[in-house]
Amino acid sequence: MSEERLNLARLKKAGQTFEISVDPNLALKFKKGEPLDIRDVLKVEKIFSDAKKGELSPESKLKEIFHTSDPLKIAEIIIKEGEIQLTSEFRAQQREQKKRKIIELIHKNAIDPNTKLPHPPQRIELAFQEAKVQIDEHKSAEEQLDKILSQIRPLLPLRFEKSVLTLQIPPAYAPKSYSLVQKYGKILKDNWNSDGSWTVTLEIPAGLKSEFIDKITSFTHGEITIQEKES
Repeated sequence: MSEERLNLARLKKAGQTFEISVDPNLALKFKKGEPLDIRDVLKVEKIFSDAKKGELSPESKLKEIFHTSDPLKIAEIIIKEGEIQLTSEFRAQQREQKKRKIIELIHKNAIDPNTKLPHPPQRIELAFQEAKVQIDEHKSAEEQLDKILSQIRPLLPLRFEKSVLTLQIPPAYAPKSYSLVQKYGKILKDNWNSDGSWTVTLEIPAGLKSEFIDKITSFTHGEITIQEKES
């Protein structure tokens, strides 16, 4: 097996090294306590002393140190107590995914204070390049957002704003529109009227306002009243 292509979980115990080949995404989730079947996490149900060389740990050592030779039970211990060793390729994929999510967060939640419109994702990505933003694959997109904003603000005017919209949705569309409304923002207050219509006040990221209005107007075939609270 090639080490560069192996994502491993590794544990050093009693002077010995124990390694297993794992699916990186599932191993990280398993380590965090998500309820997964260990068989799905493992690429091979074997315990190695050196996975790169394909050298298996002697069964006698497994029994001596783990008090079992069951590779599934031992694998659980290795993942929970050891370290996840990720390939450079997987780490690069993780950074790219985090970057895309951060760009999406900025695009959807911030506006250009000059135009009152969201910045296109391509422009945000260009600011990342110009500011030489470094993505940390070990941190969530949300955890990195503030630091990255401080890096790109000199290049990209940004303002995080909320819009407050009050919608009057006719009875024919009111029940089915709930999930769409909830998806786009925070419901501040709502009322189901005696005629079956729905009055709802929604707080929504300013960058999503135009998209939402287009969606809800299309969904209700234009039979909707929308009022925006003056800021």
